[in-house]
Amino acid sequence: MRIDIFTIFPEFLGAPLQISLVGRARAAGILDIRLHDPRDYTIDRHRSVDDEPFGGGAGMVMRPEPLFAAVEAVSPPRPLLLLSAGGRPFDQAWAGELAGTDGFSLLCGRYEGVDQRVADHLCDGELSIGDFVLAGGESGALVVIEAVARLLPGVMGNESSAVEESFNGGRLEYPHYTRPAEFRGWAVPEVLRSGDHGRIARWRAAQALHRTRARRPDLVAAPGPEDAELLAEFPDDSAPR
Repeated sequence: MRIDIFTIFPEFLGAPLQISLVGRARAAGILDIRLHDPRDYTIDRHRSVDDEPFGGGAGMVMRPEPLFAAVEAVSPPRPLLLLSAGGRPFDQAWAGELAGTDGFSLLCGRYEGVDQRVADHLCDGELSIGDFVLAGGESGALVVIEAVARLLPGVMGNESSAVEESFNGGRLEYPHYTRPAEFRGWAVPEVLRSGDHGRIARWRAAQALHRTRARRPDLVAAPGPEDAELLAEFPDDSAPR
């Protein structure tokens, strides 16, 4: 998969993209990530990429010329998505959609944003990582790349990890435990030490449902008959608080 990133701060992304899952995926040839600095496509000696907004107002706006020039010079994979607080909210489903493509590109805004003609005529859509405002799109680009990369075959050591985690199937992920079996008086639930894999699977499904109903009720409707049976078999107090 090829991912192109357009940013005036490529050094912001350099180190994070060389470590952990993403770094290993790049080293293995699974990911081809390319950074492009729009300042390299400016024509003035100051390498200006921003200017004052028409109509007045605080802050500066990224100019269209260097952004168009940068994108047109490298013919990046599409879709080209603008990181923007006003964009479509990014979620696990969208990460899965992008993971099913051969590649995509991200344009990192800065200052007060980009000239609207960039959003309207250069990009294929706008993407937001949450209802808050950052200084630029670089942090959001890292979020998107990691969320997508971990869904690619061969990136994670255990492929089932991506299947059983939060948001798949409309549930948050169940709680996890490891050694020691007891720590400071808090014991691992007995069911996880029982060796009964069928019962463990039911416990995990019940805990995922309990957790989702408590923390993200927007993700789950009223429980159906099977859910009701799970909740009755494993009450919420079966997991330590």
